Amino acid sequence: MTLLVVATGNPGKLREMQAYLVDSGWELTLKPEELEIEETGDTFAANACLKASQVALATGNWAIADDSGLQVDALNGAPGVYSARYGKTDSERIARLLSELGDEVHRGAQFTCAVAIADPDGAITLQSEGVCRGEILHAPRGNGGFGYDPIFYVPQKQLTFAEMTPELKRLISHRGQAFASLRVGNSGPPLGIRGNGELGAPKA
Repeated sequence: MTLLVVATGNPGKLREMQAYLVDSGWELTLKPEELEIEETGDTFAANACLKASQVALATGNWAIADDSGLQVDALNGAPGVYSARYGKTDSERIARLLSELGDEVHRGAQFTCAVAIADPDGAITLQSEGVCRGEILHAPRGNGGFGYDPIFYVPQKQLTFAEMTPELKRLISHRGQAFASLRVGNSGPPLGIRGNGELGAPKA
């Protein structure tokens, strides 16, 4: 199996990516703890590419990164790439968002996730983006998930992300959509990496 360094120090995100990339031929590992990448991009895709490229160059291995966040229509796409920096804790971020949205009737929003894979030279070889549309509730619902999950409601399922089972959320979420559609050059076959690290179609 080929080593794939995940551009995060969060073991939870590592486990999540392992679930998405099961049977892909990759052995996933966390980035070095001392390696910090500043997210200076103005889009999710730019940040994902930046992190994947820099981690690949620093480690000399293939690297994968994602960047995601919540975009609220009535707030002109905010908090967007600043989703994680909208407050010090999840509850603070949710409170700030609900305060800014106030009694706004039009509460449409979307979670967006961009994923990028870089080769050991830092070149981006695969990237993808996934979107899940929903609405922002007036108050949190559910005890699962993290971040803005308790206030992000998906009408088709009549559940918030925080009320969904992990399996359902993984299937319909922005991150699930991004990994499901990850393609070579955005137009090739679905992601499949041979054991020697070369790009290729999934084995039958």
